[in-house]
Amino acid sequence: MDEHSLRLFMALAETLHFGRTSREQHVSPSALSRTIKQLEDSVGAPLFLRDNRSVSLTREGRLFREYAAETLRGWDGLRLALQADQVTLRGELSLYCSVTASYSFLYDILSRFREDHPHIELKLHTGDAERAVERVRNGHEDISIGARPDSLPPGVAFQPIARTELCFIGPVTPQLLNDEQVQTPSAENWREVPMILSEDGLARARIERWLRGHGIRPRIYAQVAGNEAIVSMVSLGFGIGVVPRIVLDNSPLAGLIRRYEIAPSLTGLEIGLFALEKRLREPLVNAFWNRRAG
Repeated sequence: MDEHSLRLFMALAETLHFGRTSREQHVSPSALSRTIKQLEDSVGAPLFLRDNRSVSLTREGRLFREYAAETLRGWDGLRLALQADQVTLRGELSLYCSVTASYSFLYDILSRFREDHPHIELKLHTGDAERAVERVRNGHEDISIGARPDSLPPGVAFQPIARTELCFIGPVTPQLLNDEQVQTPSAENWREVPMILSEDGLARARIERWLRGHGIRPRIYAQVAGNEAIVSMVSLGFGIGVVPRIVLDNSPLAGLIRRYEIAPSLTGLEIGLFALEKRLREPLVNAFWNRRAG
């Protein structure tokens, strides 16, 4: 059970797709299957459930993922400790953020870091911002970028980098609204306006709290995954939506969107970095966490 085998296992546990994993890890499908079979033989239990349509982790596989993540972190820490007499930090650092965050923050965050640590290889994964905390807690990423939840989970460190407001948005041509609703946007006037909301997450929770505070049972036209999808549906005139300001600022559809100021405003989002507190002592994570300002 070597480092290479554990890294292949972790990659497959992330993608749950043999073909994609073999391509991304530059190994043949047969070599990947053989490695997983050898690991399963070593632990004496199946790690994955496979059929013609899907791959999923077994209970044993989830436990083994925790072991593999901890083992690889320990190995990386030992390797760095043995190189402690070297001035140059080397290794790999895994980052996770939404596509919008990659546009909005990564250049400023990484410009000085790359200058200070050119031999640290950065691996970036993008996806739903709501998974930022989960990604560092389950060991998939070293550091992630996302919105701070109302309650920060134990053992997770947070470093703020920006704030963004939550905006009510509608199509530039207000065919959904009458003159009064356009000129005097308010909770009362918009009580019957169709809304496009995110399926879940922090923004959805804050919108629901705002609606309840005004005694409004929203007329929901659609529930979608991802803020970019909300902007797209609103631009087409299907309803009114709520998205973080940074999403709208970076959207190619911003010219088709109109922002509405409604009082009282929604509670905004605090954007920042997440990492496990116990990993802040690791040289690579510590170097990123305490980077110079760009």
